[in-house]
Amino acid sequence: MANKTGDYEADRQRLKEFLANFAVTDEDGKKTFKYAEQLTAIAHREQTSLTIDLEDVAGVDEDLATAIRENTRRYNLLVAEVVEALLPDYRTRDVPSRDALDVFIKHRQTATERAEATVAPGVQQPPAKVFPPELMRRFEVYFKTQASDKVLPIREVKAGQIGKLISIKGIVTRATEVKPMMQVATYTCDQCGAETFQPINSTSFMPQISCPGEDCRVNKSGGRLTLQSRGSKFSKFQELKVQEHSDAVPTGHIPRSITVYVRGDLTRLATPGDHVQICGIFLPIKTEGFKAMASGLLSDTYLEAHKITRLSKSEDELGVEQDMTEEELRALNGEDFYNKLSSSIAPEIYGHEDVKKALLLLMVGGVDRNPAGMKIRGNINICLMGDPGVAKSQLLSYMDRLAPRSQYTTGRGSSGVGLTAAVMKDPLTGEMTLEGGALVLADQGICCIDEFDKMDEGDRTAIHEVMEQQTISIAKAGIMTSLNARVSILAAANPAYGRYNTKRSIEDNIQLPAALLSRFDLLWLIADKSDRENDLRLARHITYVHQNNTNPPQQYTPLDMSLMRRYIAMCQKQVPLIPPELRDYIVGCYCELRKESRAEENKNTTTFTSARTLLAILRLSTALARLRTAQTVEKDDVGEAIRLMEMSKDSLKAAPTTSRGQQEVDRIYQFILSIAEGSKTVKVQDIRDRATSKGFKPDAIDRCLEEYESLDVWQLNQARSKLTISNNLK
Repeated sequence: MANKTGDYEADRQRLKEFLANFAVTDEDGKKTFKYAEQLTAIAHREQTSLTIDLEDVAGVDEDLATAIRENTRRYNLLVAEVVEALLPDYRTRDVPSRDALDVFIKHRQTATERAEATVAPGVQQPPAKVFPPELMRRFEVYFKTQASDKVLPIREVKAGQIGKLISIKGIVTRATEVKPMMQVATYTCDQCGAETFQPINSTSFMPQISCPGEDCRVNKSGGRLTLQSRGSKFSKFQELKVQEHSDAVPTGHIPRSITVYVRGDLTRLATPGDHVQICGIFLPIKTEGFKAMASGLLSDTYLEAHKITRLSKSEDELGVEQDMTEEELRALNGEDFYNKLSSSIAPEIYGHEDVKKALLLLMVGGVDRNPAGMKIRGNINICLMGDPGVAKSQLLSYMDRLAPRSQYTTGRGSSGVGLTAAVMKDPLTGEMTLEGGALVLADQGICCIDEFDKMDEGDRTAIHEVMEQQTISIAKAGIMTSLNARVSILAAANPAYGRYNTKRSIEDNIQLPAALLSRFDLLWLIADKSDRENDLRLARHITYVHQNNTNPPQQYTPLDMSLMRRYIAMCQKQVPLIPPELRDYIVGCYCELRKESRAEENKNTTTFTSARTLLAILRLSTALARLRTAQTVEKDDVGEAIRLMEMSKDSLKAAPTTSRGQQEVDRIYQFILSIAEGSKTVKVQDIRDRATSKGFKPDAIDRCLEEYESLDVWQLNQARSKLTISNNLK
């Protein structure tokens, strides 16, 4: 309930007592005068803003807090007047002039005092020149809502909230440049030299022309006023456009947005793509002149920002950066935590174990390196391609929900400008500005692009620079700049011929240029192969999910989405290094990959292997080390990275067609014989390392060793470190 006019004097007294006497007591019993200390800093020009927390006001006087919340604009002026009256009591020393306006005010005050002193006693003095309070005030007053106050959806902000303190949540879609905005205009008269001040409260104003001074009025000399910019007061001003979250939009509607005016210290706190909570006063935009006539009875509205807080996507609480507890870490760091985390990604989708592991590493990301001004990206790019109906889009939409910062777009619905940046005309100033596209808004996050193969070629070229240099260079409409787009790209594409044709090359199947394909660290083919056993399991899984609306019981219980987000955020703080002893091993593995790609040059199932492949191995290895929250990369990490690369390549090759359908164990057996090359003994560790780098799983290697040992094909020693091949094989 807002107070009546007669009560403002009493409220002024209550506010004065609150600011002077409010104290917070800490654990040691020591009192801290929260607002009195801030007033001292403002008096000495060490602080430019005073933020009053309504929690503190409500603790002292609940009615006053309610009155402020219901009629915030009026109480904002009231608090400013109270602070101005209190400041002389808190000033303990003279403050030196900080800017031209300080010098101007000091000079005018001295001139006024001198003029008063020279007037003879008994002579009627001219009325003293009054400086407007807005000009003398060198601070801003802000209010902060109570924790119990509900955050309003942007759609629910209506005429009933005008003048009240409200909180909204959304994503910043546009932010203008910070510009100086005039708060008080100062004029001088060309006839009498008198000064005139004009306080300005809106974005536009009508300059005064005729002098209202006493001399000009009496003499009717019609003096003209000239604007003095050095004597005028300016403040920093920025306009934001905040759009409601997509999950808050009702079916069939488009997202609503709200204009936010930001002044003073609050400017530059939010950039396009940030998820924010803004507390401020909802007000109508005051229009004058022709605009007022054109708008008629309608009025545009805006939110005057008092507090801006950056949030994490899809997190309701503000404290999203909370650390993980010891108990949660113990639960995660148990046995086989790598498989536990990967199986928690889209548990409703059957299979795709290695694809999910790759997506987990994409979330964590590698480590950026900046040697001598050059930049080597740490972000991992993945392309999923395959037959229709293998849950590619479902995986992409799940990743979009899981990532703290992400954008989801489709190939046909995205233009090159929509992905990079568009040149827009600023409605407020009329000048050309840049508005970031999907890749800019997903900076330091993930951009999911579905139907990647259906994009126009001209639009797809915009992605080339982003995928390797992590920037977007713009040169249009007189704007030449480079925008950051440190983004991981997760793309999904369909084969050109409906289903994947293994007899044709990858480029023919996907119809993407080799230059673009080489920029993907992992390239997965998710083929829909017919297999009775697998089809039966898949059908049972899908029918269970459809019937029970949840995933069927699995080996691991899927982790909560917020827990995964917190764990991944903790992993991303690690900066693991590759030890020197691993360098030769990685170099050897890369040379082996190059050799294989050369040997298979004429075949249709090979992908281009370049230095980018080596960097991809390093990125995947550091991502695996981050996942273990380790400081150094181990040999197992490199082995798993190469296994994933082999599996991604392996999935592009047709299954070998032999008369008896050679199984994985048989292939490992043939591989071990090729390693032996005539010798009778082989180290088991060498077998494991080389077989893993070829894409075989560790449990399949163990199964092969045991099966053929039981058949007396070879013997293992007691420590199971050396394998001896039987004589009858030689």
